[in-house]
Amino acid sequence: MGSITRSALVLAFTAALAGGAALPASADPTTATIQVTGGALAISVPTDAGSLGTRANTVGGGTISGALGQVQVNDARSAAAGSGWVASVISTAFTPASGPAIAASAVSYSAGTIAKVGTATYTANDPASLVGVVPAVTATGITGDNSATWNPAISVAVPGGTVAAVYSATITHSLL
Repeated sequence: MGSITRSALVLAFTAALAGGAALPASADPTTATIQVTGGALAISVPTDAGSLGTRANTVGGGTISGALGQVQVNDARSAAAGSGWVASVISTAFTPASGPAIAASAVSYSAGTIAKVGTATYTANDPASLVGVVPAVTATGITGDNSATWNPAISVAVPGGTVAAVYSATITHSLL
């Protein structure tokens, strides 16, 4: 009687499985599973934008504009198709060390170009006033993980006769 080598037996077993044959009586399958959980929805912003610009005081007033710095939203929630998020923004008044402030109603926001990763539709809402929490960038029609990055321009309408000083404000982003 001829002998069957181990490699011939493995080939025969593999061929039988590939052909849809049942496992032999000596086989014992093991089921293995993995779980992938949804990640987080997060926003990152610069901690200090520095100076947005300088302008000489004039009777009629004017605008000072500058880049805030990179804002990024990362959405690793493995969201269901069609879901979305809204990055919102609000500003305090621009205040000097002493004297009257420039109201948040004089502050506007323009997202500019949005760099995109993943499948979604991103819309820059470009609010003309940062009084109250207002949408800055909206993502809709999301399929899976995604991210968006932009460098918003902040514009401050400086009223005529404003006291010469350094003015500062806090601009806060949030996600809904």
